[in-house]
Amino acid sequence: MGGCESAIEEKRETVIMYRIIFKRSAEKELSKLPATITKKIVPVIDELANNPRPIGSKKLEAQKNELWRVRVGDYRIVYLIEDIIQVVEVQKVGPQNYA
Repeated sequence: MGGCESAIEEKRETVIMYRIIFKRSAEKELSKLPATITKKIVPVIDELANNPRPIGSKKLEAQKNELWRVRVGDYRIVYLIEDIIQVVEVQKVGPQNYA
């Protein structure tokens, strides 16, 4: 049993956390949203640090870089994933028809 426990401990130590950064325009967009919407969006953005490609996220087509989007109700978060440096950069936050 001792071997199994050490394998579990090793897996816990290898969890990769991404750093979340915001493009200045995305910060402004987020600050202009109603507080009720912001309360729903911020936890989703925070969770991108643990899993930048959550269920329901979609890679945007016709993009040479790693642009993704995730929906939160009628709103959309568009973000760039930099796997090499473990960074998620939030690019846009807004209604689905805007972002």
